[in-house]
Amino acid sequence: MVILKKIRAATLIETLTASVLIIIVFMIASLSFNNIFSNHLSGDRSAIENRIKELEYQVLHQNIKLPYTEDFDTWEIEITTKNNTHILKYSQKENTYEKQLITP
Repeated sequence: MVILKKIRAATLIETLTASVLIIIVFMIASLSFNNIFSNHLSGDRSAIENRIKELEYQVLHQNIKLPYTEDFDTWEIEITTKNNTHILKYSQKENTYEKQLITP
């Protein structure tokens, strides 16, 4: 008969401790990736910037009657004229941006 060698096995407590440590590491990594991804999505302003470029083009080619206001997604857009200069303002919550349009 074959003589079986005794292999020292890990105890239940060691196995549970290692499992808990692995779960904690994966949880921290998951929360970090979630935070990075949500910050990227909230900082993405490409849609509003494209709309601003369209409005700027339309103002420069006199296709819009001024003063002009619009709600775009969660943004409020306003175009006014002051001292023969067109001023474009767009805001969202506490963020407000202003741009002067140069007319030929």
